[in-house]
Amino acid sequence: MQETIRKFKEILAKLNAYQHALGVMQYDSETAMPRAGAAGYAAAMGALSEEVYKLQTSDAFKGAVRELLSRKAELDEITRREAEVLGEEMARMDCVPVQEFVEYQTELGLASSAWREAKQRSDYALFAPHLQKLLDSTRRFARYYAPDRDPYDVLLDEYEKGMTQAELDRFFGTLRENLMPLVQRVAERADAVDDRFLFGHFPVAQQRRLAGAVMEVMGLDRSRCALGEVEHPFTTNFSKNDVRITTHYHEESLASSLYSVIHEGGHALYELNTDDALIGSPLAGGASMGMHESQSRLYENLIGRSAGFARFLFPKVQALFPAQLAGVTAQDFYRAVNRSAPSLIRIDADELTYPFHILIRYELEKRLVAGDLPLQDLPAEWNRLYKEVLGVAVPDDAHGVLQDSHWSGGSFGYFPSYAIGSAYGAQILESMKKDLDVDALTEAGNLAPITAWLAERIYRFGKVKTPGELLRSACGADFDPQFYVDYLTRKYTALYNL
Repeated sequence: MQETIRKFKEILAKLNAYQHALGVMQYDSETAMPRAGAAGYAAAMGALSEEVYKLQTSDAFKGAVRELLSRKAELDEITRREAEVLGEEMARMDCVPVQEFVEYQTELGLASSAWREAKQRSDYALFAPHLQKLLDSTRRFARYYAPDRDPYDVLLDEYEKGMTQAELDRFFGTLRENLMPLVQRVAERADAVDDRFLFGHFPVAQQRRLAGAVMEVMGLDRSRCALGEVEHPFTTNFSKNDVRITTHYHEESLASSLYSVIHEGGHALYELNTDDALIGSPLAGGASMGMHESQSRLYENLIGRSAGFARFLFPKVQALFPAQLAGVTAQDFYRAVNRSAPSLIRIDADELTYPFHILIRYELEKRLVAGDLPLQDLPAEWNRLYKEVLGVAVPDDAHGVLQDSHWSGGSFGYFPSYAIGSAYGAQILESMKKDLDVDALTEAGNLAPITAWLAERIYRFGKVKTPGELLRSACGADFDPQFYVDYLTRKYTALYNL
């Protein structure tokens, strides 16, 4: 058994090295690579991905995983969980012919570059052929892996273990029934909150200083956490000592990058606080996309947009932009950064309308994966749903179907994690308040006890525990979206004096 574990860990170390290299290449492609480098990048991604495939489907690796799974009772918790997680990945990988896998990885590199160009030109037709290839491959892979299951359920399961369309239909149905009337009531009082001072001219140099100050308040150690600039903000990590967040500075908007940094910082705190025993392990990341999003959105919204944190943060913001914020109070700032109004762009959406941006994507993805929505009709369907659900007209592809990068990365089934994560976060916050005076801590800008509470119950476990186990550990109960509904109802009823 010890020899089997040794071989298993040896292969894991090689896989980790390849994944590290692939991750750095992807980060570079988003932050620094010139457009003409796309073809070379895609070819390199394909070649390295082939080596990953060979390792994960090798007789030595498969034999070691099977041996470990057959004798799980003899393993320590981390090795047992590694074998379980990688056994599932191995089963998925083993179903896909190597040539198809390499072609798919190569196409990912090309699709990412095509999406950026298409968005810049606001021309969906430039991206559509790449999207078709990725969608075809994704559907085919899902059928290889689980031919007796609905392909979209298979994809959802990769991001949120156990999640199904049936459960998501109930979840989004609950949100639509309970929150859409509130969205409509708030929209009728849109003029009750003035956020015009958040738009104007905010030089990027000062925004960078603000981002650095926020990272310091959040406890993001710059020796372990870097900040880059991209078209579409994201977080990536190579170990708990190398986490990279990104943002996009908009000179005409103060809040966009500010809350992007807090959001991505929430992701980073998860990675930075995993247990040292998980360094180099496939268990080092978050338990699921939903659990990861629970932390980014908890910090961005439940903490970052709280009244107490607004009172703490506003003097720092005003000191950097004194002319733009002359005569503005901390209460004005709090109300402005929480203003709710149906809008076009998901990443800039307020808390109340945000889950309906996700609902639209969920409905489209279901139909795309099922083959019920031809890709040539996707922009028109996107625009129709935005008008039907949120009441807004989409002016062009850049502000519509091309606004997100996820599909260019093959991430079908990812979007629901954002809404699920938001609901997780509300339930976790209520549990945290039983142990900590969260309002006092946020008003003092003392976020360390909050991070420590989360690290003890969620972060340190990485993928060792499932999302359900973590929720029960942190909250003493299973997932209940009513906490999310109640949180949003309380907040926006008070904010708009309804």
